[in-house]
Amino acid sequence: MNALSPADLESFVAKTVAEQSIVDMHTHLYPPAFGTPVANGAQALDPAGMMLWGMDELLTYHYLVAEVYRVVPATVLPYEKFWKMSKRQQADHIWKNLFIENSPVSEACRGVITTLSKLGMDCSDRSLNNWRAEEAKQNPSRYVDRVMELAKVESITMTNPVFDDNERARWLNNPDALRDPRFKAVLRIDLLLRDAPTAMTKLAAWDYSVAGDLSETTISEARRFLREWIDRQQAIYLAVSLPPEWRYPAVPGDTIGAAGQTMLDDVILPVCAEYGLAFAMMIGARTRVNRDLRDAGDMGGQADVMSVVNLCRAFPQNRFFVTMLALENQHELAVAARKFGNLMPFGCWWFMNIPSLIEEITTLRLELLGTSFIPQHSDARVLDQLVYKWSHSRAIITTVLQKKYRELAAAGWKIERSEIQRDVRLLLRDNFLNFLQPA
Repeated sequence: MNALSPADLESFVAKTVAEQSIVDMHTHLYPPAFGTPVANGAQALDPAGMMLWGMDELLTYHYLVAEVYRVVPATVLPYEKFWKMSKRQQADHIWKNLFIENSPVSEACRGVITTLSKLGMDCSDRSLNNWRAEEAKQNPSRYVDRVMELAKVESITMTNPVFDDNERARWLNNPDALRDPRFKAVLRIDLLLRDAPTAMTKLAAWDYSVAGDLSETTISEARRFLREWIDRQQAIYLAVSLPPEWRYPAVPGDTIGAAGQTMLDDVILPVCAEYGLAFAMMIGARTRVNRDLRDAGDMGGQADVMSVVNLCRAFPQNRFFVTMLALENQHELAVAARKFGNLMPFGCWWFMNIPSLIEEITTLRLELLGTSFIPQHSDARVLDQLVYKWSHSRAIITTVLQKKYRELAAAGWKIERSEIQRDVRLLLRDNFLNFLQPA
């Protein structure tokens, strides 16, 4: 038996977590084939491009837009004036007010500093122009490789909303040209579940024989729609974001209601079962509570875990990835996962993705579920964010695992190196892949 000594345990855990490659199961990232709004010598400017990367995108990430309005309120800089500024002007404004005139101690601000440092920038030089000049030399595709190597991410899982006109047009034009072995597609279908009547109107405009009555013909055509897009995208799972008020079964006052439940029961989950695909639910998002902030104006709320339980019980042949946006939901969700093998809790989503909560949630899940969950996903919207999101999360996961292995050793269990490597590989890679395609 090649058991670790107490003196070697912590360093080996740190080394193992640092070296393990990651399959990032949920991001909003795109490869260069989807176009990039960043102009440089390697690729022409595409204003509607979907691959976001570079300094100005990092600084205008919606977390930082919301944060800067804590410092410079709308009474000083009206929202409409901010949105009329160029991307570079917005970035300069955020840099000045959150990084120069205030210390960048928030997680979103610290993440920018971590990213720049790991990319080899000198953060003692606070001139954005020098960083921008370095960025302009980059080739987008090679930059993807560089960032993935730094973050030790072997595969990026996209989010591909089928009802987004910009993205939909790209898939319809030439799906083969969009394929990139570094990126995997996920069919995002929010409108189909959250607003079925509007979704049916769109499908009718796209020449599907649907109506508002959710007849057998409409259901059959909606299934055909999903099948065609799963095949077109080669999607590895389906996904939806849900408000905290969502209930299953539907109840009076549920913003999704009976039509959404019909879509779920008779269209989405049967097609998922047919293709052997898992269904991801991200529950708890309240959108545009401050409309003037646009994407930065969303927040979260406490959801209903029993609705997830009811769904897992009603559809045992389906598999469900679930993450929730309220801290109050995390314990009940982990307990629910102990009861249903077709439920996989994943990540610390959105406002949960701060160090203090990542540590608490990861500890809670380890204590209730062992290693049978997915501790983190990046949720990155800007390519460069992979660097800091995984750097910060690896450090926290390391700390939590070190403590748990110390406690296990103190209880009398001899821990081998191969067992730690196995556990870390499960947490950062294989639990996701195995849940996608169970044996």
